[in-house]
Amino acid sequence: MKGFKEFLLRGNVIDLAVAVVIGAAFTAIVTTIVTSLINPLIGAVFNASSLDKALVWSIPTVSGGSAKILFGAVIGAVINFVIVAAVVYFALVVPVNHLKKVAFERVKNDEEQTPQDVPPTDVEVLLEIRDLLRSQNGEPTSTGSGAHVAPSTAPEGPGIGGSTKL
Repeated sequence: MKGFKEFLLRGNVIDLAVAVVIGAAFTAIVTTIVTSLINPLIGAVFNASSLDKALVWSIPTVSGGSAKILFGAVIGAVINFVIVAAVVYFALVVPVNHLKKVAFERVKNDEEQTPQDVPPTDVEVLLEIRDLLRSQNGEPTSTGSGAHVAPSTAPEGPGIGGSTKL
């Protein structure tokens, strides 16, 4: 029972339930718009009261009767689907994607900016001290490619001749 309770209280399940309820209510609105507004307009073009009665094609059956293929009803269902998909896309997907993009850029900018109140690291302080000492002795502050380069007056150590200083 505990596992079932955890499953139900997960955010995804609740979000999905809300989406289904809202989707059902929204579908009812769109279906009403299609059947009450769009179907009569298109039906007027085809001299029918609605799309369900427009573009009816009769085909013979094996028993000698006829069956009706309702192309108008199919077109009505397609229009219904396109309207629902368009509203969901423009009312939900586009704003959510925009909000995600803004949030991602905000997080990215926060990561790129270093906080102003963070003290320098030990290595940074030691490098500053080294540079100050070098400037007081009249030596240029940037000799070589980093802090690991020994001064030119250091004795040579074992290694390739002239390349390693102790």
